[in-house]
Amino acid sequence: MSGRADGAGPRLRIDPVACDGIGMCAHVAPGLVRVDSWGYPIPAADPLTARQARAASAAVACCPRRALFLEGTRSGNG
Repeated sequence: MSGRADGAGPRLRIDPVACDGIGMCAHVAPGLVRVDSWGYPIPAADPLTARQARAASAAVACCPRRALFLEGTRSGNG
C-alpha cells in the first residue's frame, strides 16, 4: 500500500559530487539504497511510501557528507 494516494511520494536522491562512498546509508536503509562495486550508493528510483520515507530520512540524517536528500517533500530540496 502506498504512503500517498497519488503515487507521487518523495524520492531519495544523491549528490554524487558530495558523496565519498562511505556506505552508511545502505546500512541504515538497505531496502532503499544499494551500493555499487566502489561503495557508492544507488538509491531506489521509485517514489517512497510513508514507511520508506522514514527509513530514507534516517539515511539522510546519518550521511556524514550530507550527500543524500529527499526530493519532493515540503521541507526537502524539491
